[in-house]
Amino acid sequence: MDEESRYEAVRSRDARFDGVFFFAVETTGIYCRPSCPAVTPKRRNVRFFATAAAAQGSGFRACRRCRPDATPGSAEWNVRADVVGRAMRLIGDGVVDREGVAGLAVRLGYSARQVQRQLTAELGAGPVALARAQRAHTARVLLQTTGLPVTEIAFASGFASVRQFNDTMRAVYAQTPTQLRAAAPRQGRTAAPGAGIPLRLAHRGPYHAATVFDLLEREAVGGVEEMTGPPGDRTYRRTLRLPYGSGIVAVRERAGSAPTCAVHPGGWLDARLHLTDPRDLTTAVQRLRRLFDLDADPYAVDARLGADPRLAPLVAARPGLRAPGAADPEEYAVRALVGRTEAERLVRAYGKTLDAPCGGLTHLFPEPAALAEAEPTGAPGVLTAALADGTVRLDPGADRDDAQEALLALPGLDGRTVAAIRSRALGDPDVAPPGADVPDTWRPWRTYALHHLRAAEEHRVLD
Repeated sequence: MDEESRYEAVRSRDARFDGVFFFAVETTGIYCRPSCPAVTPKRRNVRFFATAAAAQGSGFRACRRCRPDATPGSAEWNVRADVVGRAMRLIGDGVVDREGVAGLAVRLGYSARQVQRQLTAELGAGPVALARAQRAHTARVLLQTTGLPVTEIAFASGFASVRQFNDTMRAVYAQTPTQLRAAAPRQGRTAAPGAGIPLRLAHRGPYHAATVFDLLEREAVGGVEEMTGPPGDRTYRRTLRLPYGSGIVAVRERAGSAPTCAVHPGGWLDARLHLTDPRDLTTAVQRLRRLFDLDADPYAVDARLGADPRLAPLVAARPGLRAPGAADPEEYAVRALVGRTEAERLVRAYGKTLDAPCGGLTHLFPEPAALAEAEPTGAPGVLTAALADGTVRLDPGADRDDAQEALLALPGLDGRTVAAIRSRALGDPDVAPPGADVPDTWRPWRTYALHHLRAAEEHRVLD
């Protein structure tokens, strides 16, 4: 989009572009999302930015009405496989907070200077600024939804000091942490993260929740996942293994009481996170966003696939259909290979028992290293050993082509299993299994096309 097209999106308050770009108003010093309900500023006073971090770096503060920091992420980072796309996925997963820019560069296979230069040139902000914007958003969520002490929130959000935390919050929100907390309603605020952090996981456009929850219900592995409630009002719960501890998450379908009311009516999914360590909030949220495919652009997907005569009626029947990812890529790879029944056996035999089981959630899925040591033979043993020693990388910054090549080199993994891992664990929106009737005209959304066909029970595409 050129700047004039962007301004037209701002004038029409087009929510399709929330998170795709941001605009700032020089006369007020505020930056917003395109759908901000405030009076449209004059064109000469508007500047455009690719990221919230770039707007913050230019001295603009976040709008209090539209909360631009809470927009869905750009779908571009899911599609792109270059270093910028991979870097954005890793920063979203909290790698810069945990490992610094040097750790990010090592994962990408570039020098820190190259990563800094490429991100700054394309996005207007480097990895530190992008991570800083993410820390500020995490801190605001904790301030407004929990009763944690402000000092504890500073370090839980990834800040190195309380002073840095206070300076950043004033710069981004033009309010102190105490003022941000006071401005939020007390209703629904929890006493501590152990009581659960309520979240609204924003998405762009329509969200066909029924197909996502149907798939998660069919695949649910006992002890690690469970689905409760009737269709249309289900709650998906699962355990999460996170960098600093563990977590339990509950996400509501909230699409109405009738199965036919499948499209989510709001701009978010309601969730509640229980974390043993609040430092894991950013990582947990990003993994949920990947699992539920919340950063997708349904307008672009539906426009491309809806132009195909074969898919047009399917797209019309299921607007906003998503292609779910995986909360834990390594876990999904093992499950894709061994199947649901065997995965449940592995959980019972080798999964770590939760200190406080919750309902049907009793375990964390076993780590690859534990599985490789316990059962080293056969295809599962080869796969888990490769995951444990880094021969196969499935983290958010992994090169998808390299990962596919490494998986295909392992004995016992066929092309269909590898394709499933690439589409779900690596979040590739354009995967076609070997032998599938998937034309190139469906690019770059072939993964979504297959989900439409499966939802319509056209299984012959995989025969």
